[in-house]
Amino acid sequence: MMTQAAGLAAKNRVRRAGLGAFESGRASAGGQQQSTYPAVGSLGLRDFRYSFFRSCSSSKNNLTTSRGRTNLSIIVPKADRIKLIKQLQELRGGTTVISYITSTRQGLEIPMAMDSIRKFYDHIKLIGKPRDHTKIDLFLHSNGGDGTVPWRLVTLLREHASRFAVLVPYKAYSAATLTALGADSIVMHPIGMLGPTDPTVANPFNPRDPNNQPIGISVEDVSAYIALVREDAGINHEDQVVEAFKVLADKIHPLALGNVKRSLSQSRMMATKLLALHMTKPEDEHKIKEIVEKLTSKLFYHGHPINRSEAKQPIGLPTIEDPPTEVEDVMWKLYLDYEAEIKMEEPFDAAMEFIALNPTKISFTTPLITAILGFIESIGRTDVYSLDYMLSGGPLPPGPGGVPMAGGVNVGMAVRRKGWTKE
Repeated sequence: MMTQAAGLAAKNRVRRAGLGAFESGRASAGGQQQSTYPAVGSLGLRDFRYSFFRSCSSSKNNLTTSRGRTNLSIIVPKADRIKLIKQLQELRGGTTVISYITSTRQGLEIPMAMDSIRKFYDHIKLIGKPRDHTKIDLFLHSNGGDGTVPWRLVTLLREHASRFAVLVPYKAYSAATLTALGADSIVMHPIGMLGPTDPTVANPFNPRDPNNQPIGISVEDVSAYIALVREDAGINHEDQVVEAFKVLADKIHPLALGNVKRSLSQSRMMATKLLALHMTKPEDEHKIKEIVEKLTSKLFYHGHPINRSEAKQPIGLPTIEDPPTEVEDVMWKLYLDYEAEIKMEEPFDAAMEFIALNPTKISFTTPLITAILGFIESIGRTDVYSLDYMLSGGPLPPGPGGVPMAGGVNVGMAVRRKGWTKE
């Protein structure tokens, strides 16, 4: 089972020109097969080193230091968020709002993961009302993650609430979309987006990238290859199709292809079970099958954004709700607070941060830096997922013939801690 703490021991060295970013990958405990539902990718954060070849002398980061620690986040007062959560609860008729925010910041994404479930239980315990008098709104923003999280999270929340809704201010892709499927209503902001639920599979048998990390295989890519052979290339004789499949199997381990099939079946089963939690009429069975088919196979591209109009038709979700203007406004204000805290609109660039802290570009090691990457928050409790790291480096060594590399720095990054803490 993947957690956000997986992959700490892995080490990778990367040299590239231009912007630096975390090397993406999917890690699983014990080297087991891992199915994820990411729009961009679940990241195993690693130590890495790369070179930065641009001259940079300034940064717009707000840098604060405390006890030898540097915080690169924009500090948003917690009281402001709690006030907005209370306001949203009132506008929604006395619901309990719990925010689940995972970073979608380019280069510093984190996935939905099983280690969040324990935190949710702590928030549920604070509600203090019987189930029949409890309505829970999950304020959700995520690019996806572990494909088993939606079922565990939804069933936990529904067990403690007579009505369960998911509020989508902006992005709820992949595993986040699956989570929304289990809700009695999906309240979508005008800019809110869902996504397809076809999984991406990564395990030790997958092909490797140049950095020796497993490449995720989209289940629909495999299906599309067979469709390409049959429909576009016009190869329909069974022996020829078998030969085309052998070509694929030469590139991708047969066990990896087997995992693709198993993951597709799991995705369909998960979506079906989540929808069946509230679509309980006999005539709903056919509707559920149609919705699942569209979300897993009929959109063709895993990054396809589904707005609320498309979610209603042609996807056919009966639970989509357009909120009143007042609710829309508060949803967006609350999301913007989280966006600012995590700096989701600013791509992560370790070299830029290093130069901002060390404009002379001498050999240098930064204080411990903290980046905020996630929230689980309600009016009674705040859990924060953060990453502590240090940057070290200095000028690039001379190039060919001893020519200095003007303006360049060689930066290394070491992750010291990452995980959930109670604020």
